[in-house]
Amino acid sequence: MPTLEEKHKFATRWCHWVNFPVLSAMIFSGILIYWAYDPYRIGFGSVTLFHFFPDWFYTQVGIHDSQSQLARGMALHFALAWLFALNGLAYFIYTVASGEWRELIPEPKSFREAALVALHDMGFKVALPPQGRYNAAQRISYSAIVLMGGMSLVTGLAIYKPAQLHWLTAAVGGYEWARFEHFWLTMGYVGFFVIHIGQVIRAGWANFRSMLTGYDLVERIDENQEVSSAE
Repeated sequence: MPTLEEKHKFATRWCHWVNFPVLSAMIFSGILIYWAYDPYRIGFGSVTLFHFFPDWFYTQVGIHDSQSQLARGMALHFALAWLFALNGLAYFIYTVASGEWRELIPEPKSFREAALVALHDMGFKVALPPQGRYNAAQRISYSAIVLMGGMSLVTGLAIYKPAQLHWLTAAVGGYEWARFEHFWLTMGYVGFFVIHIGQVIRAGWANFRSMLTGYDLVERIDENQEVSSAE
């Protein structure tokens, strides 16, 4: 008989749903700032394969040739940064205090098992390793995103106050390196969003519902075995 079973704690869901729109808005406001001086590209020597970002991209997202865009982007970015930092700190403290970090931190076997999870998700006939609350790939990616959040705050402060926080700016390689690192961390978030949303769609409605309500329907077979309705 299907029964409701708690899958995600309220604190986890709260931090998740606050972080998603805040980080999305920070990425957009960051693009407004980057637009004023966009030097980064993918290429070699004088050959550019892709420039971040083409003019048509700025036009499509509504960024036009006006210095007010830069001022608006900076104001929004720095305001949201405080909410992003506080939300991230709250999640970190909760994870440590509740002991949930034990289910998130990758284990020595996680990197080998994550490769199997990735191959399975891509459609290869590979047996999944034993799955806990979070599989090996999730352990790695969720832990990485927490570290990336911390590095974004550090490099962001290094860019924002390079004179007052000169020691911090120097620690991350100087102003130019801090900006470079900050940019590629942002690209990492975009990549994570794309994969994460794709995995959510692939997992189905039951998985999404559990992240909203915190509960999942579980079909109990016997006292020692249970099967999630999401499977």
